[in-house]
Amino acid sequence: MKKIHILGLVVIAIAVGIIISTAGDASTYVTFGEAETMAAKGNNSSIHVVGRLTKNGEGEITNMIYRPEVDPNHFEFSLVDNAGAEKKVVYPAPKPQDFDKSEQVVVIGKMEDGYFFAEKILLKCPSKYENDKLEIKEYSSKPAA
Repeated sequence: MKKIHILGLVVIAIAVGIIISTAGDASTYVTFGEAETMAAKGNNSSIHVVGRLTKNGEGEITNMIYRPEVDPNHFEFSLVDNAGAEKKVVYPAPKPQDFDKSEQVVVIGKMEDGYFFAEKILLKCPSKYENDKLEIKEYSSKPAA
C-alpha cells in the first residue's frame, strides 16, 4: 500500500471516531412525558424540551419565581411543552435577560422529582431588527470553561 492510501485510511478513521463521539453526546428533543419516562428508567442524560411560557391575557408571564434578594441563583418558571403538558422548571442561575420577551423556550437538562432541572436555557425572542424573525440567545447555569 502506498503512504497516501494509509494516510487516507487514518483520516477516515479519525473522522468516523469524531462523528461517533459527538453523536453519543447529542441530546434529543422530547416532551415532558417522555422526559419523565426516561428518568424513571434511569436515563439521566441531558435532554431538550421545547415549549412556551404560560402568560395571562395581558401577556405577562405567570408562575414565575425569581427573588434575587433571597437567592440570585434560583429561578423557577412553568413551561408548556409541544404536547400541552405543563411542568415547573428550576434553573440554578440568575433569570436570563429578555426572558419576558421570549416567544419560545428550549430548556436543556434532566427530570428529577417531578421538576425539570435546567442546565441551559435557549430563548427565541422576536428580532429587534427584522419583523417576523426570531433571535436566539443561549444562557447556561455552568461557567464557561
